[in-house]
Amino acid sequence: ADTIMGVTFCAVAAEHPLATYAAARDAQIAAFVEECKQGGVAEADLATMEKKGMPTGIFVRHPLSGEQLEVWIGNYVLMGYGDGAVMAVPAHDERDFAFAGKYGLPIRQVIAVDGETFSLAGWQEWYADKERGVCINSGKYDGLAYPAAVAAIAADLAAKGLGEKKVQYRLRDWGISRQRYWGCPIPIIHCATCGDVPVPDEDLPVVLPENVTITGAGSPLARMPEFQQCTCPRCAQPARRETDTLDTFVESSWYFLRYCCPDNTQAMVDERVAYWCAGGIDQYIGGIEHAILHLLYSRFWTKLMRDVGLFGEWRLDEPFANLLTQGMVVAPTFYRLDDDGKKAWINPAEVEVVHDEHGRVVGATLRADGLPVAVGGSEKMSKSKNNGVDPQALIDRYGADTARLFTMFASPPDQSLEWSDAGVEGAFRFLKRLWRMVFEHVAGGPVAPLAGDLAADLPAALQALRRQLHQTIGKVADDYGRRKQFNTAIAAVMELLNALARVADDSPLARAVRQETLEAVSLLLSPIVPHICEALYAALCPGRSASAARFPQVDAQALQRAEIELVLQINGRLRGSLRVPADATREVIEAAALASEAAHKHLAGAPPKKLVVVPGRLVNIVA
Repeated sequence: ADTIMGVTFCAVAAEHPLATYAAARDAQIAAFVEECKQGGVAEADLATMEKKGMPTGIFVRHPLSGEQLEVWIGNYVLMGYGDGAVMAVPAHDERDFAFAGKYGLPIRQVIAVDGETFSLAGWQEWYADKERGVCINSGKYDGLAYPAAVAAIAADLAAKGLGEKKVQYRLRDWGISRQRYWGCPIPIIHCATCGDVPVPDEDLPVVLPENVTITGAGSPLARMPEFQQCTCPRCAQPARRETDTLDTFVESSWYFLRYCCPDNTQAMVDERVAYWCAGGIDQYIGGIEHAILHLLYSRFWTKLMRDVGLFGEWRLDEPFANLLTQGMVVAPTFYRLDDDGKKAWINPAEVEVVHDEHGRVVGATLRADGLPVAVGGSEKMSKSKNNGVDPQALIDRYGADTARLFTMFASPPDQSLEWSDAGVEGAFRFLKRLWRMVFEHVAGGPVAPLAGDLAADLPAALQALRRQLHQTIGKVADDYGRRKQFNTAIAAVMELLNALARVADDSPLARAVRQETLEAVSLLLSPIVPHICEALYAALCPGRSASAARFPQVDAQALQRAEIELVLQINGRLRGSLRVPADATREVIEAAALASEAAHKHLAGAPPKKLVVVPGRLVNIVA
C-alpha cells in the first residue's frame, strides 16, 4: 500500500477475465494469451523466464489520484496468487522494473532511502527496501515511513469504500502423502472393523522393504502383499498397511531440529534443541521454490511442534533468522527433432560446441556422429531439458575445490549462474597458481615472524602490500558474514595475490610479509576451497590445521598510511596527482596543489578563482 502512488500500469494473468475479454476482440491478444498459458507457473520458472506482455486497450482508474492506468497482460502474473491482477510499481518491484523497461512504460520513484541514488540504468536491491525509506512524489503521504504510510493509505481507501487492510497468507493446502516408494512410510494400519489404527510405538519405525521393483507406474509397495498384509493391533484381525509414503518435504521441514539430538531413541527432539537453536537458525538458504514451499512448511512444522509441547518449557517461535534465496544454475540446451517433430534434448557433455571470437555459442555437433545439433537457449538445469552438468566428471578432472570455486565466483549467490566450461578452467588455473606460490615460498625455508616494531618500519612497497592484505581481510569477513557476496570476496583475494606477485623483494622482511599474506589467503579461501587450503596451510604452518585456526583479524595499524594520494584537477579536468601526509591539514593540501607543476603551467602565475578540497579524494583548482 505504501507504494500505491508509484503505480504506472496494471498487469493481469492470461487467465484473468479482462484478458479473456480483450482476447475475444483481438486475434493478436488471443494468440499471446494462448502462448502465456503454455508457459510454466512455478516461481522458479517465473523468476528466470523472459518477461513478456501485451496491452489490452483497457484502462482502470487509480483509487487515490484518479489517474487512468492501462491494463497489460503479463506472463509473469499468476492467476492462482491473489486475484490474478497486480498493481505495477516498477520503481520498487524487480519484475515490474524489467517489464516496464522492456516496453517503455513509466517508472516513478515513490520511496527514497538516505544515501542511495535512484537510476533507471538498472535495478538496485535497495529499490525494494521500503522499510528503510520514506515516501516521496506521493502528495500528502510524502515523508511518511513504511508503517505510517501503509496505515494512512489504508485508512483513506477504507474511507472511500475501496479497500481495507488484509493479511495475504501464502501457505497453501499441502498434500503430504505420495504414491511413491521413497519417503517415510505412514505408520497407519487400515482395519475393516476398527478403521484407521496407528502403528503401536513398540512397532516403530515402519521400515521400507529393499527387495522392490520400481516400474514407474504407481507405488511398488501397493504391489507387495508381504509389506501390505498385516494384523490389526486392536482386534488382531487381518488388516492392510498404508502404502503411501510421506512427501519428503515433511521430513526436511523439521530434520534441522533433529540434527541437534540425533541419538535420542525416545523422542523427536530433546532439550539440546534449546542449546543449538537459541534465537533460531542463523541462516536459511534455498531456491526460490523453497522460499514459498519448504520455508513456509518448516515454519508451520516448527510452530506445530511448539504448540503440542515437543519443545518442553523452551519455545522456538520462529525457526530462521535470515533468508538467502539462491539463484538458478542455467546452461545451454541442445536438441534434434525426432520423427514426430518433437525436440529430443541432448546433454551438453555429448556435444562439441563452436564459439565465435566473443565466446558466444554459434553452432554445435554431436560427438557421436559429427552431425549438427540445434542450439537452444540457456535455461535452468533440469532433467527435462537434459542440460545438467555431472559434478563427478568435474571432480574427476579438476577436483571438488575447483567446482566449488567456480560456482561461488561465477555470480552473486542470489542471481542466476551461467554455467561455463571456460570459467571452470579459469578457476582451476587460479588454484594452480596459488598452489605454486605457496610451495615456491615454502621451498625458501623457514620464515621469522613479523614483529610489531618491524611491521611499523617496512619499506613503502611492503607497507602497501600489508595494507591491502588487511583491507582484504576486512572485506572478505564482511562479504561472508553480512553481505553474503562470495564472488566479491574471491575477487578481492585474487587482487591481493596479484599484488603479492608484483613484489620481487626476497629479503627476510619481504618473506615475512609474504608468509603472513599466504597464511591469511589460505584461511580466507578455506570456506570456499577447504581441501586445497588445508594442505596449503599445513605446508605454511607445519603441525597446524586451517579448520582449527582462527579466522584472520584486521590489524588496524597496518591500515594506517603515512601518505595519501589525491587527484589533482584544474577546472574539473584531471591534471595529475598529489602525495601529501595522511594527516595533512587543508592549508597544507592547498599549498601543495598551488606549488605543483600543473598549477604553475595552467595558472601562469595568476591567483586561482577558487580551490576545492574533497578530503581524501581530490583537489580542484578553478582558474
